Order: sequence, then structure tokens, then C-alpha cells
Amino acid sequence: MGGEDKLFYEKRARDRGYNLVAGVDEAGRGPLAGPVVAACCAFRKDVRIEGIDDSKKLTAKKRQDAYRLLAKHPQVLYSIGIVEPDEIDRINIYQATIKAMTMAIDGMPEKPDYVIVDGMNLLHPEAATEKLVKGDARSLTVGAASILAKVTRDEIMERYHDKWPCYGFNRNRGYGTVEHLKALEENGPCEIHRASFQPVKSLIEELSIC
Repeated sequence: MGGEDKLFYEKRARDRGYNLVAGVDEAGRGPLAGPVVAACCAFRKDVRIEGIDDSKKLTAKKRQDAYRLLAKHPQVLYSIGIVEPDEIDRINIYQATIKAMTMAIDGMPEKPDYVIVDGMNLLHPEAATEKLVKGDARSLTVGAASILAKVTRDEIMERYHDKWPCYGFNRNRGYGTVEHLKALEENGPCEIHRASFQPVKSLIEELSIC
């Protein structure tokens, strides 16, 4: 996998007759708070943008730098899909992730006819899809989507930190860190916590009993 051409899957799809090939990935499936964010990204032609990789492998600065390169590049098309915590609770995180990915695909300025999806089975009515395990590290468009989704979500959580500083969302991004769990115990959940996720669910039940 280390020597794999990161445009192999995009080129193969075009060799099969597809025109605009995109990658899609998400950020925020696991946190206790905040939305799940997906991004869809396509290159009009095979451009190799420096610093594109699985977003989890990059420092925050490198992610920001790569995000800026992607956002302003004339050959890059992208779109973001966001599903908020209340909907995550209503339809479950798996379905919310699928919905965010679908929203991102549907929001593209030019509609892709082939989409490489990071690690999930996603059906789309207007595009062929391919599940690619560890796609964010193996496909350039999926890696780009992972960066776009992660940076977008981090910025959302920064804004939430300004509103609810006690939870440390600017550091933990809503994940269940020791700091976040301690703040939950002391302050209870806020409106962006996912009520269907533990231990948030138990804390809400305890508060309702009281």
C-alpha cells in the first residue's frame, strides 16, 4: 500500500469511461458532541497537490495549509455536507454519516459520475460508487476530502468553544477525552451533545430523574 499510486483508482474509473471522479470522506463519527461533517472532492484533471494525505496523519498546521491549497486551486471541486447532533440522535450515526456524504456529493458544483468512498458502502442514484478501505491514505481525492471535512469540522468546534468554553471543544473537538468527560460530569450536557451517545445519554437520564 505504501507504494500505491494515489491516483490509481481515479485513473481506473476514467479508463472505464467515467468522467468526473470524486472522493468522499467524513470527520466526526466518534465524538460525543458536534456534527458529523463530510466532504466530496474531485480534480478536473490529475493534479498532485503537495501535502495531501489522510488528515489524521497531518499536523493541524499541515491540514490548514493543505485546505487552503485545495480551496483556491482552479482544478479542484469540492462540497461539504453537515448533519447536526439532533439528527444524529434521530437517525443514528451511521445513517447520519451516509446522509452527510450524500449531501456533499449532491452539493458539488459539477456532479461526479463516480465516487470513491472511504470505508463505507454508499449507494447514490446518479453516480457509481466504490468502497475503498483506508481510502484517505490510498486515494488522492479521498485524502483531499478527509482534509476538507476535518478542517471544516474543527472550525465549527472552535466556534462552539466560544459559546461553551467549559468543555474544551477547541482542544478535544467533542471527543470523549478525560477533560471533556470531567466537564460533562460537572456541567451536564449542552445542546450540541449527542443525546444517544454514552455517557451523555446516562447523564441526561439522571438529570431527568432529578
